[in-house]
Amino acid sequence: MRLKKFAFWIAFLMLVFCMSDCSYAAPCYGTKMPGKEKFFAGFESYTIFKRYQEKDYGKLRSMQYFVLLSYGVFDWLSIDLKGGTGNIKQHPVDTGEIDYPYNFAGGYGLRLRLYEKQNSKMVFGFQHISVHPKSRHLQDGRHKAILDDWQVSLLVSQDFGRVTPYAGTRWSRVDYIHRINAQRKRVMSDLTKSIGLIFGLDFTLTDKTRFNLETSFLDGPAFSFSVNFAL
Repeated sequence: MRLKKFAFWIAFLMLVFCMSDCSYAAPCYGTKMPGKEKFFAGFESYTIFKRYQEKDYGKLRSMQYFVLLSYGVFDWLSIDLKGGTGNIKQHPVDTGEIDYPYNFAGGYGLRLRLYEKQNSKMVFGFQHISVHPKSRHLQDGRHKAILDDWQVSLLVSQDFGRVTPYAGTRWSRVDYIHRINAQRKRVMSDLTKSIGLIFGLDFTLTDKTRFNLETSFLDGPAFSFSVNFAL
Protein backbone atom coordinates (compact mmCIF):
# COMPACT_ATOMS: atom_id res chain seq x y z
CA MET A 1 0.00 0.00 0.00
CA ARG A 2 2.80 2.42 0.81
CA LEU A 3 4.42 1.74 -2.56
CA LYS A 4 1.15 2.51 -4.36
CA LYS A 5 0.69 5.79 -2.48
CA PHE A 6 4.31 6.73 -3.16
CA ALA A 7 3.92 6.06 -6.91
CA PHE A 8 0.67 8.04 -7.00
CA TRP A 9 2.20 11.13 -5.37
CA ILE A 10 5.31 10.95 -7.55
CA ALA A 11 3.05 10.97 -10.62
CA PHE A 12 0.98 13.84 -9.22
CA LEU A 13 4.04 15.96 -8.38
CA MET A 14 5.52 15.34 -11.83
CA LEU A 15 2.37 16.75 -13.40
CA VAL A 16 2.15 19.77 -11.07
CA PHE A 17 5.83 20.63 -11.54
CA CYS A 18 5.69 20.51 -15.30
CA MET A 19 2.45 22.50 -15.56
CA SER A 20 3.78 25.14 -13.20
CA ASP A 21 6.83 25.52 -15.46
CA CYS A 22 4.38 26.58 -18.21
CA SER A 23 6.08 24.35 -20.78
CA TYR A 24 3.84 21.92 -22.52
CA ALA A 25 4.58 16.85 -28.40
CA ALA A 26 5.46 13.42 -27.51
CA PRO A 27 3.41 10.36 -28.44
CA CYS A 28 0.21 10.07 -26.41
CA TYR A 29 0.42 6.24 -26.03
CA GLY A 30 -3.29 5.84 -26.76
CA THR A 31 -5.94 4.67 -24.30
CA LYS A 32 -4.67 1.12 -23.62
CA MET A 33 -3.38 1.14 -20.03
CA PRO A 34 -1.96 -1.67 -17.86
CA GLY A 35 -4.20 -2.96 -15.11
CA LYS A 36 -3.51 -2.40 -11.43
CA GLU A 37 0.04 -3.57 -10.54
CA LYS A 38 0.57 -4.75 -14.15
CA PHE A 39 3.23 -3.77 -16.69
CA PHE A 40 3.36 -3.00 -20.41
CA ALA A 41 6.73 -3.02 -22.20
CA GLY A 42 7.58 -2.23 -25.81
CA PHE A 43 9.65 -0.59 -28.53
CA GLU A 44 8.80 2.73 -30.18
CA SER A 45 9.98 4.96 -33.01
CA TYR A 46 8.93 8.62 -33.05
CA THR A 47 9.55 11.16 -35.82
CA ILE A 48 9.00 14.92 -35.66
CA PHE A 49 8.93 15.96 -39.32
CA LYS A 50 8.85 19.72 -38.81
CA ARG A 51 8.35 21.99 -35.83
CA TYR A 52 8.58 25.77 -36.23
CA GLN A 53 10.37 27.79 -33.55
CA GLU A 54 9.47 31.23 -32.19
CA LYS A 55 10.35 34.49 -33.97
CA ASP A 56 12.94 33.89 -36.73
CA TYR A 57 14.77 30.88 -35.25
CA GLY A 58 13.68 28.53 -38.04
CA LYS A 59 12.52 24.96 -37.53
CA LEU A 60 13.72 21.60 -36.27
CA ARG A 61 13.11 17.89 -36.80
CA SER A 62 14.05 14.79 -34.86
CA MET A 63 14.01 10.99 -34.96
CA GLN A 64 13.87 8.99 -31.72
CA TYR A 65 13.89 5.31 -30.73
CA PHE A 66 12.84 4.04 -27.30
CA VAL A 67 12.31 1.08 -25.02
CA LEU A 68 8.97 1.59 -23.22
CA LEU A 69 7.74 0.60 -19.77
CA SER A 70 4.32 1.43 -18.28
CA TYR A 71 3.11 0.52 -14.80
CA GLY A 72 -0.49 0.51 -13.60
CA VAL A 73 -0.58 2.20 -10.21
CA PHE A 74 -4.36 1.72 -10.30
CA ASP A 75 -6.67 0.53 -13.05
CA TRP A 76 -7.26 4.21 -13.88
CA LEU A 77 -3.69 5.58 -13.48
CA SER A 78 -0.47 4.54 -15.22
CA ILE A 79 3.09 5.86 -15.12
CA ASP A 80 4.95 5.77 -18.47
CA LEU A 81 8.75 5.66 -18.79
CA LYS A 82 11.04 5.43 -21.82
CA GLY A 83 14.74 5.42 -22.63
CA GLY A 84 16.67 5.28 -25.88
CA THR A 85 18.37 7.47 -28.46
CA GLY A 86 17.53 10.46 -30.64
CA ASN A 87 18.92 13.19 -32.88
CA ILE A 88 18.14 16.84 -33.67
CA LYS A 89 18.29 18.60 -37.03
CA GLN A 90 17.83 22.33 -36.55
CA HIS A 91 17.55 24.71 -39.50
CA PRO A 92 17.99 28.44 -38.71
CA VAL A 93 16.45 30.93 -41.12
CA ASP A 94 19.70 32.45 -42.38
CA THR A 95 22.15 29.48 -42.29
CA GLY A 96 22.33 25.81 -43.16
CA GLU A 97 20.91 22.97 -41.09
CA ILE A 98 22.87 21.78 -38.04
CA ASP A 99 22.76 17.98 -37.69
CA TYR A 100 23.32 16.77 -34.12
CA PRO A 101 24.05 12.99 -34.14
CA TYR A 102 22.17 10.37 -32.14
CA ASN A 103 22.75 10.12 -28.41
CA PHE A 104 20.76 9.61 -25.20
CA ALA A 105 17.03 10.38 -25.07
CA GLY A 106 14.48 9.65 -22.37
CA GLY A 107 11.00 10.48 -21.22
CA TYR A 108 8.29 10.06 -18.62
CA GLY A 109 4.62 10.77 -18.14
CA LEU A 110 1.30 9.59 -16.80
CA ARG A 111 -2.17 8.75 -18.05
CA LEU A 112 -5.42 9.13 -16.14
CA ARG A 113 -8.58 7.38 -17.31
CA LEU A 114 -11.45 9.83 -16.82
CA TYR A 115 -14.29 7.78 -18.25
CA GLU A 116 -15.04 4.20 -19.29
CA LYS A 117 -18.35 2.72 -20.37
CA GLN A 118 -18.75 -0.47 -22.38
CA ASN A 119 -16.15 -0.09 -25.17
CA SER A 120 -15.61 3.67 -24.91
CA LYS A 121 -12.85 5.45 -22.97
CA MET A 122 -11.58 8.96 -22.26
CA VAL A 123 -7.98 9.40 -21.12
CA PHE A 124 -6.04 12.47 -19.97
CA GLY A 125 -2.28 12.31 -20.47
CA PHE A 126 0.92 14.19 -19.77
CA GLN A 127 4.18 13.27 -21.53
CA HIS A 128 7.70 14.67 -21.69
CA ILE A 129 10.70 13.70 -23.85
CA SER A 130 14.22 15.10 -23.58
CA VAL A 131 16.81 14.44 -26.33
CA HIS A 132 20.53 15.04 -25.71
CA PRO A 133 22.38 14.46 -29.00
CA LYS A 134 26.13 14.64 -29.47
CA SER A 135 27.64 18.11 -29.83
CA ARG A 136 29.06 19.55 -33.06
CA HIS A 137 32.25 21.54 -33.56
CA LEU A 138 31.62 24.26 -36.15
CA GLN A 139 33.55 27.35 -37.24
CA ASP A 140 32.19 29.56 -34.44
CA GLY A 141 32.78 27.00 -31.68
CA ARG A 142 31.27 23.95 -30.02
CA HIS A 143 27.49 23.65 -30.51
CA LYS A 144 25.46 21.61 -28.06
CA ALA A 145 21.69 21.11 -28.19
CA ILE A 146 18.84 19.67 -26.14
CA LEU A 147 15.27 19.08 -27.32
CA ASP A 148 12.58 19.48 -24.65
CA ASP A 149 9.25 18.08 -25.80
CA TRP A 150 6.15 18.55 -23.59
CA GLN A 151 2.45 17.93 -23.98
CA VAL A 152 -0.88 17.45 -22.24
CA SER A 153 -3.57 15.56 -24.14
CA LEU A 154 -7.18 14.38 -24.02
CA LEU A 155 -8.12 11.27 -26.03
CA VAL A 156 -11.31 9.31 -26.66
CA SER A 157 -11.42 5.79 -28.10
CA GLN A 158 -13.90 3.14 -29.22
CA ASP A 159 -13.01 -0.55 -29.05
CA PHE A 160 -14.05 -2.69 -32.05
CA GLY A 161 -12.59 -6.01 -30.99
CA ARG A 162 -8.99 -6.21 -32.19
CA VAL A 163 -9.02 -2.65 -33.52
CA THR A 164 -9.23 0.41 -31.25
CA PRO A 165 -9.11 3.81 -33.03
CA TYR A 166 -8.72 6.96 -30.96
CA ALA A 167 -8.66 10.71 -31.53
CA GLY A 168 -8.20 13.81 -29.47
CA THR A 169 -6.39 17.07 -28.96
CA ARG A 170 -3.28 18.26 -27.18
CA TRP A 171 -1.37 21.34 -26.17
CA SER A 172 2.30 20.84 -26.95
CA ARG A 173 5.59 22.68 -26.87
CA VAL A 174 8.98 21.67 -28.29
CA ASP A 175 11.90 23.78 -27.01
CA TYR A 176 15.37 23.92 -28.54
CA ILE A 177 18.06 24.58 -25.93
CA HIS A 178 21.18 25.75 -27.78
CA ARG A 179 24.64 26.37 -26.37
CA ILE A 180 27.60 27.83 -28.30
CA ASN A 181 30.67 27.52 -26.07
CA ALA A 182 29.49 29.20 -22.83
CA GLN A 183 26.45 31.02 -24.29
CA ARG A 184 23.13 29.24 -23.65
CA LYS A 185 19.67 30.08 -25.04
CA ARG A 186 16.28 28.35 -24.82
CA VAL A 187 14.21 28.82 -27.98
CA MET A 188 10.52 27.93 -27.63
CA SER A 189 8.40 26.48 -30.39
CA ASP A 190 5.95 28.79 -32.17
CA LEU A 191 3.16 29.12 -29.59
CA THR A 192 0.65 30.07 -32.30
CA LYS A 193 0.95 26.41 -33.39
CA SER A 194 0.68 24.78 -29.96
CA ILE A 195 -2.74 23.11 -30.34
CA GLY A 196 -2.72 19.84 -32.25
CA LEU A 197 -5.04 17.03 -33.35
CA ILE A 198 -4.23 13.39 -32.58
CA PHE A 199 -5.33 10.32 -34.50
CA GLY A 200 -4.21 6.83 -33.54
CA LEU A 201 -4.92 3.14 -33.78
CA ASP A 202 -4.24 0.16 -31.51
CA PHE A 203 -4.28 -3.22 -33.23
CA THR A 204 -4.30 -6.31 -31.01
CA LEU A 205 -2.37 -9.30 -32.39
CA THR A 206 -2.62 -11.65 -29.40
CA ASP A 207 -3.76 -11.42 -25.79
CA LYS A 208 -0.36 -9.97 -24.90
CA THR A 209 0.82 -8.20 -28.06
CA ARG A 210 -0.41 -5.13 -29.95
CA PHE A 211 0.74 -2.47 -32.42
CA ASN A 212 0.18 1.26 -31.98
CA LEU A 213 0.18 3.86 -34.77
CA GLU A 214 -0.26 7.56 -34.04
CA THR A 215 -0.02 10.78 -36.02
CA SER A 216 -0.48 14.45 -35.17
CA PHE A 217 -1.39 17.60 -37.13
CA LEU A 218 -1.56 21.40 -36.75
CA ASP A 219 1.02 21.86 -33.97
CA GLY A 220 3.62 20.00 -36.03
CA PRO A 221 3.44 16.87 -38.19
CA ALA A 222 4.75 13.82 -36.30
CA PHE A 223 4.34 10.05 -36.41
CA SER A 224 4.99 7.21 -33.98
CA PHE A 225 4.93 3.43 -34.19
CA SER A 226 5.30 0.98 -31.34
CA VAL A 227 5.05 -2.72 -30.52
CA ASN A 228 3.73 -3.38 -27.01
CA PHE A 229 3.67 -6.44 -24.76
CA ALA A 230 1.67 -7.19 -21.61
CA LEU A 231 4.00 -8.65 -18.96
